[in-house]
Amino acid sequence: MNSSSVAVMAALMMFLLLAPTSDAAISCSDVIKDLRPCVRYLVNGTGKPPSACCAGASAPQSAASSTADKKAACECIKSASKTVNPSPQLAQALPANCGINLPFTISPNVDCSKIS
Repeated sequence: MNSSSVAVMAALMMFLLLAPTSDAAISCSDVIKDLRPCVRYLVNGTGKPPSACCAGASAPQSAASSTADKKAACECIKSASKTVNPSPQLAQALPANCGINLPFTISPNVDCSKIS
């Protein structure tokens, strides 16, 4: 494991420890665990995301059935994207490249309060 992978994993672990709790049924730790296979791709990948990444990215989509769940998943991904610092182009293209539909953009600047 190279030093950048170690740094990304350390950042994710720190995020999990500091992640806010909510009333949503979906947990931040589950969202982060599901998206872990996407980290390397989102930071310095090219082309299509790996199948494990797409499988992980689709898990929060299917688990987030209520508005509260969607907002919670959005906040988790927003906070993680501040820590991991993904390529904006790869992050924004991830849902389409995986054939899924998210009700928000993967970005550290997304306004999760606008999700309905």
